[in-house]
Amino acid sequence: YSSTMGLREKIADIEAEMARTQKNKATEYHLGTLKARLAKLKSQLLEGGGKGGATGEGFAVKKFGDARVALIGFPSVGKSTLLSTVTETESLQAAYEFTTLTCIPGIINYNGTKIQLLDLPGIIEGAAEGKGRGRQVIAVAKSADLVLMVLDAAKEGTTNNHKAILMKELEAVGLRLNTRPPDIYYKPKAGGGISFISQVPQPSWGPDPKKLIINILREYRVHNAEVMFREEVTIDQFIDVIEGNRKYIRCLFVYNKIDMISLEEVDVLSRRDDSIVISCNLDLNLDRLLAMIWEYLGLVRVFTKKKGQSPNFDEPLVLTQGRNGVTVESACLQVHKSMVENFKYATVWGKSAKHIPQHCGLTHQLEDEDVLQVVTKTAEEQRHDKNYGQKVQAYYAEYHEKKKKKAPLKT
Repeated sequence: YSSTMGLREKIADIEAEMARTQKNKATEYHLGTLKARLAKLKSQLLEGGGKGGATGEGFAVKKFGDARVALIGFPSVGKSTLLSTVTETESLQAAYEFTTLTCIPGIINYNGTKIQLLDLPGIIEGAAEGKGRGRQVIAVAKSADLVLMVLDAAKEGTTNNHKAILMKELEAVGLRLNTRPPDIYYKPKAGGGISFISQVPQPSWGPDPKKLIINILREYRVHNAEVMFREEVTIDQFIDVIEGNRKYIRCLFVYNKIDMISLEEVDVLSRRDDSIVISCNLDLNLDRLLAMIWEYLGLVRVFTKKKGQSPNFDEPLVLTQGRNGVTVESACLQVHKSMVENFKYATVWGKSAKHIPQHCGLTHQLEDEDVLQVVTKTAEEQRHDKNYGQKVQAYYAEYHEKKKKKAPLKT
């Protein structure tokens, strides 16, 4: 390619070559190399290497509450109405498109937890390339724990399949919806060439998968690496692992305005995977929507208990798998990091306990509405630790550093 040719032209050229190349055993190595080259160019385009595209400030919204949910959809599908209905925040609503021009946060109080709901501006086709503030909207979606894709039930199933367009835009910027990361071990090295092991057959990689892996890695200028496949994977999944910037996130497809379509169409939409049908106008099925948001977020409430006292059922610790995990260690870190350093054992009552009560360690997986009591080491027990001297030294160093900062100015 000539140096003057833009990234968009290069991408269009590769896509055209892939479209006209017949897929068979003779061309699978060539197609794999083209896929890697295409993914690399698209990453450069998203990082700002291409000409054009929107620049400017993103939406700086402080994280609040126990989880974050982002509303994504085309203009005028009912995102602002949904935010105003399920939260106490009023978002401007009107009968014209692009009513919302910035990010408006609201709070859902559900099951004793606070869930932050973000009403984002509507995105259009080409958002991944920066059209209509698309990059800023998708950047906020990447920071969310769950994506609510709001769709107009009256327009789905027609020639304008908004769901497919939105999923394509989100995948273009590295969001992988309702999928888990592939079980691939990949580690670049300083030397030794490419070593490849697969624990299961890889039928989509042809007779010599190692040759194709070497071709793909060569596009990323990686000539020494360890690669191991622990399950059957695709070429695209391997490229995702090399890129290393993909976000795997749960997504719930919300079909709004079901009062404008027939019961038969509602029935078809409601049976789709990861989908729910609602009507903000008539307040239909909103309670079920909140229950599904809770289910998809996978929030775990843990009630704390002091020794010899009743559990505190008013303010639970809220853990989530997506942020820091749902182990005893995660619960301790949410209170204070010193609890992990001085941890002795924990006592658990609830669904995760094999017997009531159960003594456990930091790696124990907690479940919703468990009661947790953490016992830390006494001062005498801490003195017998191997690294006690280092802890004391670090504490005094930090103490003197703070004292220096607080020292009054000499006059």
